[in-house]
Amino acid sequence: MRNILVVIDMQHDFIDGALGTAEAVSIVPAVVEKIKRYAPEDVFATRDTHGENYLETQEGMYLPVKHCICGTKGWEIAPQIAALIRTDHIFDKPSFGSEALVAVMKALAEKEPIAITLIGLCTDICVVSNALLLKAALPEVRISVDPACCAGVTPEKHAAALETLRSCQIQMN
Repeated sequence: MRNILVVIDMQHDFIDGALGTAEAVSIVPAVVEKIKRYAPEDVFATRDTHGENYLETQEGMYLPVKHCICGTKGWEIAPQIAALIRTDHIFDKPSFGSEALVAVMKALAEKEPIAITLIGLCTDICVVSNALLLKAALPEVRISVDPACCAGVTPEKHAAALETLRSCQIQMN
């Protein structure tokens, strides 16, 4: 069984930037340690990616805070995390979930048995979105989330997202 780790949106704007939280800052050391337990070829990441017109998009109308604008410091993955992830294993995504990530995981699962663990930010938005996309595409693959390496928009939303994930047969590490 090949164990895959997916690091969701560990970017400056979600950690200590425009949408940062104390909870997001607090998980960074645990995320770094978790990544180090995996072979580099088994670590993948997503990067929330928006253009200058973000506020004109549907997401921008509901969340009117410019963030993760491509090429800005806020868009960058925190350096201590980015240093551990191959650049060709990072998926830029314009919305909450990454279809490209799902396609790569499906291709891996066709070659050999895999299990996927997700960590990162924000539990209640992009972590849950990617976990559910993966579960829908790969219903027989063990999909899990490590709650200690995730943070939500608020602690309450983090807890609610974990309950939703459990209801959808996403395991907790």
